[in-house]
Amino acid sequence: MIRNRRAFITILRVCILIFYLLMVLLPFYWLFITSVKPRMDILTTDIQYWPKNFTFDNYKVLWSSSNFDVFLKNSVLVSIGTGLFTTCFAILGGYAMARYTFKAKTMAVYGLLLTQMIPGVLVMIPTAILFSKVGLMNHLGGLIIIYIVGNIPFCLILMRSFFDRIPVDLEEAALIDGCSKLGALIRIVLPIMLPGIVATFVFAFIGAWNELLCAIMFISSDEFKTIPVGLSMFVQNYDVNWGVMTAGAVMALVPSLIMFAIVQRFVVEGLSDGAVKG
Repeated sequence: MIRNRRAFITILRVCILIFYLLMVLLPFYWLFITSVKPRMDILTTDIQYWPKNFTFDNYKVLWSSSNFDVFLKNSVLVSIGTGLFTTCFAILGGYAMARYTFKAKTMAVYGLLLTQMIPGVLVMIPTAILFSKVGLMNHLGGLIIIYIVGNIPFCLILMRSFFDRIPVDLEEAALIDGCSKLGALIRIVLPIMLPGIVATFVFAFIGAWNELLCAIMFISSDEFKTIPVGLSMFVQNYDVNWGVMTAGAVMALVPSLIMFAIVQRFVVEGLSDGAVKG
C-alpha cells in the first residue's frame, strides 16, 4: 500500500514537471519555428507545428534591412552599465543597511519596498521633463540612470540579505590583522558573497535587457534604440512582420542564454542564499 502510494506520488511529480517544462518551453519553440517560416506560412490558418518550408530569410532581412546590430550594441551597453552600477550601489547600500545602526533604519527598508509598489509610468512624465532640461533625453546615459534607479531598491534589499549571512567576526578578525574597513570588505566579505553579487548583476542586467516602456519614452533616435524598441518598429498600423520580429527575438535571447550558461551556478546559489536569509 505504502509502495503504491509512493509510486503514485512519484508519477504525479513527473507529470507536473513535464507539464511545467512544456508550459515554459513551448513559447520558445513556437518563437523559433515562426522565425524560420516564410511569411505566407506564418499568416495561413493552417497551423504548422513544424515548418513545411524551412527558411532563414527572416534573419537575412533582420540584419540587412534594419539596424539590428546597432540595437544589439546599445542593449549590451545599457544592460552591462545598468548591471555594474546597480551592483556597486547595492553593495554599498546593502553593507550599510546590514552593518550599521541608524535612526529610521526600519522606515528606510519599508520605504525601499514601497517604491516597488509605485507604477513606473507615474514618474515618467516628471522624469522626462527633468531629463529634457539636463540633456539626458535620447541618450543611453539617461536610460542607464532610469534603470539603475528602478533596480536599486530590490537589489539593495537583496544584497542586505547576503551581507546578513556573513559573520561580523570575519571582518573584526581582518581589522585586528591590520585591514581597514574597506580592505576587510573587499578582501574578506565580497569574495565570500560572490554568488550573491552575480545574482544581483544578472537581475539588473535582465531587467534592463527586456525593458521596453522607458526605452520608447526616452529614446527616439535610431542611433540609440535598444532591441525591444527596435523590434517594436516592425509593428505597423495594418501589418505586423511576425517573421522578422521573431527572428529578432531569437537573436535577442542568445546573449542572455550565453550569460546564464556561464553564471547559472552562481545565480542559483546566490538566490537560494538570499531566499533563506531574506
